[in-house]
Amino acid sequence: MNQLIKSGQVVSLTVLEEQGSRYILTNGDVEIPLNSSDVLEPLTIGEQVKVFLFADRRGDLQATTALPTITEADYGWGRVLKVTREGAFCDIGTSREVLVKAEDLPVLEELWPQPGDHLYMTLRTDRNGDLFGRLVTEEKVIEMYEGAAEDVHNKNLIARPYRLLPVGSFLLGVDVPYRIFVHESEMQAEPRLGQEVHVRIIDVKDDGSLNGSLLPRKHERLGTDAEKIFAYLESVGGKMPFGDKSTPEEVQEMFKISKGAFKRALGTLMKAGKIKQQDGWTESV
Repeated sequence: MNQLIKSGQVVSLTVLEEQGSRYILTNGDVEIPLNSSDVLEPLTIGEQVKVFLFADRRGDLQATTALPTITEADYGWGRVLKVTREGAFCDIGTSREVLVKAEDLPVLEELWPQPGDHLYMTLRTDRNGDLFGRLVTEEKVIEMYEGAAEDVHNKNLIARPYRLLPVGSFLLGVDVPYRIFVHESEMQAEPRLGQEVHVRIIDVKDDGSLNGSLLPRKHERLGTDAEKIFAYLESVGGKMPFGDKSTPEEVQEMFKISKGAFKRALGTLMKAGKIKQQDGWTESV
Protein backbone atom coordinates (compact mmCIF):
# COMPACT_ATOMS: atom_id res chain seq x y z
CA MET A 1 0.00 0.00 0.00
CA ASN A 2 1.36 3.42 -1.00
CA GLN A 3 2.79 5.36 1.91
CA LEU A 4 1.33 8.67 0.74
CA ILE A 5 -2.22 7.43 0.43
CA LYS A 6 -3.94 5.00 2.80
CA SER A 7 -7.16 3.80 4.35
CA GLY A 8 -8.92 6.32 6.58
CA GLN A 9 -7.92 9.39 4.57
CA VAL A 10 -10.05 11.95 2.74
CA VAL A 11 -8.20 12.84 -0.48
CA SER A 12 -8.77 14.45 -3.88
CA LEU A 13 -8.16 12.07 -6.79
CA THR A 14 -8.43 12.35 -10.56
CA VAL A 15 -10.94 10.32 -12.57
CA LEU A 16 -8.79 8.18 -14.86
CA GLU A 17 -11.45 6.14 -16.66
CA GLU A 18 -14.86 4.49 -16.37
CA GLN A 19 -15.01 0.70 -16.32
CA GLY A 20 -18.55 -0.67 -16.43
CA SER A 21 -20.15 -0.06 -13.05
CA ARG A 22 -17.18 1.71 -11.53
CA TYR A 23 -14.74 4.54 -12.00
CA ILE A 24 -10.98 4.28 -11.68
CA LEU A 25 -9.36 7.11 -9.72
CA THR A 26 -5.68 7.94 -9.43
CA ASN A 27 -3.24 10.21 -7.65
CA GLY A 28 -0.71 9.67 -10.41
CA ASP A 29 0.83 6.75 -8.57
CA VAL A 30 -1.88 4.26 -7.60
CA GLU A 31 -5.29 3.44 -9.08
CA ILE A 32 -8.31 3.09 -6.82
CA PRO A 33 -11.84 1.91 -7.78
CA LEU A 34 -15.00 3.86 -6.98
CA ASN A 35 -18.37 2.12 -7.48
CA SER A 36 -20.82 4.08 -9.63
CA SER A 37 -23.56 3.35 -7.07
CA ASP A 38 -21.59 5.49 -4.64
CA VAL A 39 -21.57 8.55 -6.91
CA LEU A 40 -24.45 11.07 -6.83
CA GLU A 41 -23.72 12.58 -10.25
CA PRO A 42 -21.81 11.14 -13.23
CA LEU A 43 -18.12 11.97 -13.26
CA THR A 44 -16.04 13.07 -16.24
CA ILE A 45 -12.58 11.85 -17.18
CA GLY A 46 -9.93 14.16 -15.76
CA GLU A 47 -12.23 15.55 -13.06
CA GLN A 48 -10.98 15.92 -9.49
CA VAL A 49 -13.20 14.26 -6.87
CA LYS A 50 -12.92 14.22 -3.08
CA VAL A 51 -13.29 10.71 -1.64
CA PHE A 52 -12.86 8.72 1.54
CA LEU A 53 -10.54 5.72 1.35
CA PHE A 54 -11.04 2.37 3.08
CA ALA A 55 -9.66 -1.14 2.73
CA ASP A 56 -11.89 -3.96 1.49
CA ARG A 57 -11.78 -7.49 2.87
CA ARG A 58 -8.70 -8.29 0.82
CA GLY A 59 -6.90 -5.20 2.07
CA ASP A 60 -7.20 -3.35 -1.26
CA LEU A 61 -8.04 0.35 -1.23
CA GLN A 62 -11.56 1.39 -2.22
CA ALA A 63 -13.06 4.88 -2.50
CA THR A 64 -16.44 6.38 -1.61
CA THR A 65 -17.80 9.87 -2.13
CA ALA A 66 -19.69 9.61 1.20
CA LEU A 67 -17.30 11.61 3.36
CA PRO A 68 -17.16 10.79 7.09
CA THR A 69 -17.98 13.20 9.89
CA ILE A 70 -15.02 11.77 11.85
CA THR A 71 -11.45 11.28 10.62
CA GLU A 72 -8.10 10.35 12.14
CA ALA A 73 -7.45 14.06 12.65
CA ASP A 74 -10.50 14.90 14.74
CA TYR A 75 -13.25 13.62 17.04
CA GLY A 76 -17.00 13.43 16.71
CA TRP A 77 -20.15 11.52 17.63
CA GLY A 78 -20.61 8.12 16.00
CA ARG A 79 -24.18 6.75 16.09
CA VAL A 80 -24.35 3.13 17.23
CA LEU A 81 -26.00 0.93 14.58
CA LYS A 82 -25.62 -2.51 16.14
CA VAL A 83 -23.84 -4.21 19.02
CA THR A 84 -22.30 -7.69 18.90
CA ARG A 85 -19.68 -9.57 20.90
CA GLU A 86 -17.10 -7.80 18.74
CA GLY A 87 -18.23 -4.41 20.02
CA ALA A 88 -20.31 -1.48 18.74
CA PHE A 89 -20.61 -0.78 15.01
CA CYS A 90 -21.05 2.95 14.40
CA ASP A 91 -22.21 5.23 11.60
CA ILE A 92 -19.71 8.05 10.97
CA GLY A 93 -21.44 9.47 7.90
CA THR A 94 -19.76 7.30 5.27
CA SER A 95 -20.86 4.05 3.63
CA ARG A 96 -18.50 2.06 5.84
CA GLU A 97 -19.44 1.11 9.40
CA VAL A 98 -16.74 1.54 12.02
CA LEU A 99 -16.23 -0.85 14.94
CA VAL A 100 -15.47 0.28 18.47
CA LYS A 101 -13.94 -2.91 19.81
CA ALA A 102 -15.39 -4.76 22.81
CA GLU A 103 -12.12 -4.34 24.71
CA ASP A 104 -12.70 -0.56 24.69
CA LEU A 105 -16.25 -0.83 26.08
CA PRO A 106 -17.22 -1.08 29.78
CA VAL A 107 -16.50 -4.33 31.60
CA LEU A 108 -20.21 -4.68 32.48
CA GLU A 109 -22.13 -5.45 29.28
CA GLU A 110 -25.31 -3.84 30.62
CA LEU A 111 -23.42 -0.53 30.37
CA TRP A 112 -22.51 -1.11 26.71
CA PRO A 113 -24.17 1.29 24.27
CA GLN A 114 -27.33 0.30 22.46
CA PRO A 115 -28.39 1.11 18.89
CA GLY A 116 -29.22 4.80 18.72
CA ASP A 117 -26.68 5.81 21.37
CA HIS A 118 -23.69 7.93 20.34
CA LEU A 119 -19.99 7.42 21.11
CA TYR A 120 -17.48 10.27 21.04
CA MET A 121 -14.48 8.99 19.16
CA THR A 122 -11.84 9.37 16.49
CA LEU A 123 -10.90 7.14 13.58
CA ARG A 124 -7.96 4.74 13.47
CA THR A 125 -6.65 2.11 11.07
CA ASP A 126 -4.78 -1.09 11.92
CA ARG A 127 -1.86 -2.61 10.03
CA ASN A 128 -4.21 -4.16 7.47
CA GLY A 129 -5.91 -0.83 6.81
CA ASP A 130 -9.13 -1.86 8.58
CA LEU A 131 -10.98 1.05 10.16
CA PHE A 132 -12.03 1.15 13.79
CA GLY A 133 -13.24 3.75 16.26
CA ARG A 134 -11.14 4.83 19.22
CA LEU A 135 -13.06 6.33 22.15
CA VAL A 136 -12.05 9.76 23.38
CA THR A 137 -9.62 9.77 26.31
CA GLU A 138 -9.96 11.85 29.46
CA GLU A 139 -6.78 13.70 28.50
CA LYS A 140 -8.30 14.69 25.14
CA VAL A 141 -11.55 15.87 26.75
CA ILE A 142 -9.61 18.02 29.22
CA GLU A 143 -7.75 19.49 26.26
CA MET A 144 -10.82 20.25 24.13
CA TYR A 145 -13.87 20.82 26.39
CA GLU A 146 -15.51 24.23 26.46
CA GLY A 147 -15.55 26.03 29.80
CA ALA A 148 -19.00 26.96 31.08
CA ALA A 149 -20.14 30.33 32.41
CA GLU A 150 -21.83 30.71 35.79
CA ASP A 151 -25.27 31.16 34.18
CA VAL A 152 -25.31 27.45 33.22
CA HIS A 153 -25.97 26.65 36.90
CA ASN A 154 -29.35 24.95 37.48
CA LYS A 155 -29.99 24.54 33.76
CA ASN A 156 -30.86 21.25 32.09
CA LEU A 157 -28.45 20.13 29.37
CA ILE A 158 -28.42 17.21 26.94
CA ALA A 159 -25.26 15.14 27.36
CA ARG A 160 -23.84 11.66 26.78
CA PRO A 161 -21.48 9.64 29.00
CA TYR A 162 -17.99 9.09 27.61
CA ARG A 163 -16.37 7.59 30.72
CA LEU A 164 -17.96 5.42 33.44
CA LEU A 165 -16.39 4.94 36.87
CA PRO A 166 -17.68 3.38 40.12
CA VAL A 167 -17.70 6.83 41.73
CA GLY A 168 -19.73 8.40 38.92
CA SER A 169 -19.99 9.19 35.22
CA PHE A 170 -18.26 11.78 33.04
CA LEU A 171 -20.48 13.29 30.35
CA LEU A 172 -19.91 15.50 27.34
CA GLY A 173 -22.49 18.08 26.33
CA VAL A 174 -24.14 17.49 22.95
CA ASP A 175 -24.90 21.06 21.85
CA VAL A 176 -21.82 22.52 23.56
CA PRO A 177 -18.93 20.22 24.57
CA TYR A 178 -19.11 20.91 28.31
CA ARG A 179 -17.34 18.43 30.59
CA ILE A 180 -19.82 17.25 33.22
CA PHE A 181 -19.29 14.91 36.18
CA VAL A 182 -22.27 13.19 37.82
CA HIS A 183 -21.52 11.55 41.18
CA GLU A 184 -23.11 8.16 41.76
CA SER A 185 -25.26 9.69 44.52
CA GLU A 186 -26.85 11.98 41.92
CA MET A 187 -28.31 9.21 39.75
CA GLN A 188 -30.98 6.55 40.19
CA ALA A 189 -29.13 4.18 37.86
CA GLU A 190 -25.83 4.31 36.02
CA PRO A 191 -26.31 5.42 32.40
CA ARG A 192 -24.97 3.45 29.47
CA LEU A 193 -21.88 4.62 27.61
CA GLY A 194 -23.15 7.01 24.93
CA GLN A 195 -26.73 7.14 26.24
CA GLU A 196 -28.39 10.53 25.77
CA VAL A 197 -29.54 11.97 29.10
CA HIS A 198 -30.88 15.23 30.49
CA VAL A 199 -28.54 16.44 33.22
CA ARG A 200 -29.24 19.28 35.66
CA ILE A 201 -26.19 21.42 36.43
CA ILE A 202 -25.63 21.77 40.18
CA ASP A 203 -22.18 23.38 40.23
CA VAL A 204 -19.90 25.36 37.92
CA LYS A 205 -16.27 24.81 38.89
CA ASP A 206 -13.40 27.28 38.60
CA ASP A 207 -11.99 25.50 35.54
CA GLY A 208 -15.32 25.74 33.71
CA SER A 209 -16.14 22.06 34.11
CA LEU A 210 -19.48 21.13 35.64
CA ASN A 211 -21.07 18.91 38.25
CA GLY A 212 -24.48 17.58 37.37
CA SER A 213 -27.38 15.51 38.61
CA LEU A 214 -29.59 12.98 36.86
CA LEU A 215 -32.15 13.20 39.66
CA PRO A 216 -35.23 15.37 39.09
CA ARG A 217 -35.81 18.51 41.12
CA LYS A 218 -37.97 17.85 44.18
CA HIS A 219 -41.03 19.53 42.70
CA GLU A 220 -40.57 17.54 39.46
CA ARG A 221 -40.35 14.14 41.09
CA LEU A 222 -43.05 11.66 40.19
CA GLY A 223 -44.62 9.03 42.36
CA THR A 224 -42.84 5.69 42.74
CA ASP A 225 -45.17 3.87 40.32
CA ALA A 226 -44.88 6.62 37.70
CA GLU A 227 -41.10 6.66 38.00
CA LYS A 228 -40.95 2.87 37.62
CA ILE A 229 -43.18 2.92 34.51
CA PHE A 230 -41.30 5.82 32.94
CA ALA A 231 -37.94 4.16 33.63
CA TYR A 232 -39.19 1.00 31.89
CA LEU A 233 -40.50 3.06 28.97
CA GLU A 234 -37.11 4.74 28.52
CA SER A 235 -35.29 1.39 28.75
CA VAL A 236 -37.26 -0.04 25.81
CA GLY A 237 -36.70 2.89 23.49
CA GLY A 238 -39.56 5.18 24.51
CA LYS A 239 -42.50 3.07 23.31
CA MET A 240 -44.40 0.24 24.99
CA PRO A 241 -47.59 -1.75 24.17
CA PHE A 242 -49.20 -0.98 27.54
CA GLY A 243 -51.81 1.68 28.25
CA ASP A 244 -55.24 2.38 29.71
CA LYS A 245 -56.72 -0.58 27.82
CA SER A 246 -54.19 -3.11 29.13
CA THR A 247 -55.74 -5.87 31.24
CA PRO A 248 -55.19 -6.03 35.02
CA GLU A 249 -53.33 -9.29 34.46
CA GLU A 250 -50.93 -7.70 31.95
CA VAL A 251 -50.27 -4.77 34.28
CA GLN A 252 -49.68 -7.01 37.30
CA GLU A 253 -47.33 -9.31 35.38
CA MET A 254 -45.31 -6.45 33.88
CA PHE A 255 -45.23 -3.83 36.65
CA LYS A 256 -46.37 -5.69 39.77
CA ILE A 257 -49.03 -3.04 40.52
CA SER A 258 -52.82 -2.93 40.23
CA LYS A 259 -54.63 -1.63 37.15
CA GLY A 260 -55.90 1.33 39.19
CA ALA A 261 -52.41 2.28 40.35
CA PHE A 262 -51.19 1.87 36.75
CA LYS A 263 -53.83 4.27 35.41
CA ARG A 264 -53.06 6.83 38.13
CA ALA A 265 -49.36 6.62 37.27
CA LEU A 266 -50.08 7.10 33.56
CA GLY A 267 -52.24 10.10 34.46
CA THR A 268 -49.36 11.59 36.44
CA LEU A 269 -46.99 11.09 33.50
CA MET A 270 -49.50 12.55 31.04
CA LYS A 271 -50.02 15.61 33.26
CA ALA A 272 -46.25 16.06 33.52
CA GLY A 273 -46.03 16.02 29.72
CA LYS A 274 -43.77 12.98 29.69
CA ILE A 275 -45.93 10.52 27.73
CA LYS A 276 -48.71 10.25 25.17
CA GLN A 277 -51.00 7.34 24.29
CA GLN A 278 -52.01 6.29 20.79
CA ASP A 279 -53.52 3.13 19.29
CA GLY A 280 -52.92 1.09 22.46
CA TRP A 281 -49.28 2.23 22.75
CA THR A 282 -47.67 4.53 25.30
CA GLU A 283 -44.80 6.70 24.06
CA SER A 284 -42.42 9.12 25.76
CA VAL A 285 -42.67 12.72 24.56
